[in-house]
Amino acid sequence: MNSLIRLLPVSFLVTLGLALTAFGFGPKSTAQEEYPESVRAAPDRQRGDGPHERLVIRGGTLIDGTGAPPFGPVDIVIEGNRITEVRVVGAPKVKIDPEGRPEPGTREIDASGMYIMPGFINAHAHISNPYQYHFGDAAPAEYVYKLWLAHGITTIRDVSAGNGLEWTLNERERSRRNEITAPRILVYLAFPGDMNAGEARKWVRELARDGGDGIKFFGAPPDVMRAALDEAGKRGLRTAMHHAQLAVTQWNALDSARAGLDSMEHWYGLPEALFEDRAVQDYPADYNYLDEGDRFREAGRLWKQAAAPWSDKWNAVMDELIALDFTIDPTLTIYDATRDLAAARTTEWLPDYTWPALWQFFKPNRESHASFWYDWTTADEIIWKENFRLWMVFLNEFKNRGGRVTLGDDAGFIYKLYGFGYIREFEMLQEAGFHPLEVVRAATLHGAELIGRQQDLGTVAKGKLADLVIVGENPLHNFKTLYGTGAFRLNEERGEAEFAGGIVWTIKDGVVFDARQLLADVKDMVAAASGEGGAE
Repeated sequence: MNSLIRLLPVSFLVTLGLALTAFGFGPKSTAQEEYPESVRAAPDRQRGDGPHERLVIRGGTLIDGTGAPPFGPVDIVIEGNRITEVRVVGAPKVKIDPEGRPEPGTREIDASGMYIMPGFINAHAHISNPYQYHFGDAAPAEYVYKLWLAHGITTIRDVSAGNGLEWTLNERERSRRNEITAPRILVYLAFPGDMNAGEARKWVRELARDGGDGIKFFGAPPDVMRAALDEAGKRGLRTAMHHAQLAVTQWNALDSARAGLDSMEHWYGLPEALFEDRAVQDYPADYNYLDEGDRFREAGRLWKQAAAPWSDKWNAVMDELIALDFTIDPTLTIYDATRDLAAARTTEWLPDYTWPALWQFFKPNRESHASFWYDWTTADEIIWKENFRLWMVFLNEFKNRGGRVTLGDDAGFIYKLYGFGYIREFEMLQEAGFHPLEVVRAATLHGAELIGRQQDLGTVAKGKLADLVIVGENPLHNFKTLYGTGAFRLNEERGEAEFAGGIVWTIKDGVVFDARQLLADVKDMVAAASGEGGAE
């Protein structure tokens, strides 16, 4: 079966649900018993120390995730995996009186001059990209996890469970016990779609029984979608949806919101909900959805077909989505290359950190999903720039009116690497009009609200889980300092150009990880794998 499946375009397989079963995206039964042999689970943890009896982080400036401005210096006390105290210990640029500080810890971190934020939540993540199997050994989980942690990501939604439900649940539990170097994992299994309403309810019940955290939809007939979403709500399962074009004429993002969907992924389904003078996208007569070039080229023309910004239809749809407490998880980053392919292909971190099979997968290939650069033109990039402009206008106003926007990287596709792509999303939301504090809130508190974990995650406060990011410089001044490679700039003292910045420490569940050491590990892994025919 697998050999037959691999001969077909992956977009076709995903849409029809065939690859969902063959590659482990969706269940034969909900409990997966097998997954690709090339998938490598993370090894037992060798990095990170803790949780500690008493960890004290001293003298940092806090960006707490609520949208409040930075304040400090503060000392943060962590006992085990919980924050037990956040104490202001002085005034900026004034020597701190040691008498007013918390008692010593069993481990201490001097964060003087540094900035502290909540751990980041990656709302659209894939531990595995099965399409790599065409090109050699797929990137092991250790590689992916370390890149995420090195960029401050302490929680992920694995939206599809690409290695199978059983495999992903096992990794989730190993991460929960801090047995592996990995973010906290939430498991959202892909919904097959080729069922009737009764079968859909049964599938959802089985997923809840087997321990899944949520469901990712691609599309199904309206009665099936309503049944599955209703059952998911009853069973306490969270839901996300990529509104695939082959189903969106029957069920758009507004239909999903009305039926109880928690979040829409990307932007498919939203322009369709905003149509005024048409009901179907203006496809060329020779369009073929299974041709990835057609699919992505015409997707770049979609926002121009939607209602104009601030028109009655545009306002009505936005206001209803907000009233329904709907979340948009846009993953702007994963489409970034459509407006400047050369920049995406030559990003400075790709040579050192790209897994060999990913390099091959990223190249133009008619049998791979999203490797659609068959003849990407200047005109295509110009059209996509306008598409981004209209999309960003909607996102910014949605945020301004109280709507929830979150951050996800969807990495492993289209020249986007795990972690690096997530930080690019920070920059793109700022480009859309978000204040840097609003971007941080989207990555932290709003992500926690989306997954229903705001009581434990998303802000830095007494009683919350100890998920923190400690950065050597002010990220609000320049988000580029969050990249593992840092920001490229002039060192005024030496008169030389340099890369500076980067996350220093990532703390997940009270375990302290040296972000730079994690990056060094990844670089070594890629170098070793590339000796067998790897990166460009």
